[in-house]
Amino acid sequence: MEIIDAIILGIIQGLTEFLPVSSSGHLELGKAILGAQAIPEESLLFTVVLHFATALSTLVIFRKDVLEILKGLFQFKWNEQTEFSLKIIISMIPAAFVGFFLEDYMEVFFDGAILIVGVMLLVTAILLYLADMSKTTNKDVSYRSAFVIGLAQMVAMLPGISRSGATISTSVILGIDKTKSARFSFLMVVPLILGKVAKDFLSGDIAFESSQMGAMGAGFIAAFVAGLAACTWMIKLVKQSKLTYFAIYCLVVGLIAIGWSIWG
Repeated sequence: MEIIDAIILGIIQGLTEFLPVSSSGHLELGKAILGAQAIPEESLLFTVVLHFATALSTLVIFRKDVLEILKGLFQFKWNEQTEFSLKIIISMIPAAFVGFFLEDYMEVFFDGAILIVGVMLLVTAILLYLADMSKTTNKDVSYRSAFVIGLAQMVAMLPGISRSGATISTSVILGIDKTKSARFSFLMVVPLILGKVAKDFLSGDIAFESSQMGAMGAGFIAAFVAGLAACTWMIKLVKQSKLTYFAIYCLVVGLIAIGWSIWG
């Protein structure tokens, strides 16, 4: 993999992990255009590296929240931080179930299935539009809503369904405050990403060559920096109810992807 390709894919991952346009879908489109799937093992390792970079950028943006949560947990008392952590765990259950027991069945959707990506981008567009049309409230995330948001995150494992778009949209449609929706959406995915990274490395299925270290490093830095910018920007956009712009974008890209798969 060339360094310039790694940087491009890193920027795509960093931006689309937080912006509601589907990082997995855009990575599949990017790989198809750049031809970066020649070596499946290398592609898997690179994807893992990029996801770790965006998880790290999330921790940096929400470092105060994370420290507060950890501080509260180590008090070993039932407090606001403990309650929030339990809601995070509840939200992880659906996606964790699929990741542990149905991962092999999910791989078929990540094999250059550009048509699926296009259709799922259209679904993302609909979710974003519905969220922008929802009324602003001050509700907190409840245990029930945490599980429903977790179901949305599970569905977003399909390439083309934006994870942030699906979880934030679902939160807002459920009547949860938009700022709280964004915060919960970004924090709930960190344990899953870190768990997936650890699982992939421990599985022994990832091949690493020292010759690829430069490209991997370049992609990691690009994804991390782009993730910092995109996460900060996305929080502001959710507050300002400007998700419709991304709905239009997903609609256009989805139609292009469908056309590409049929006639390309």
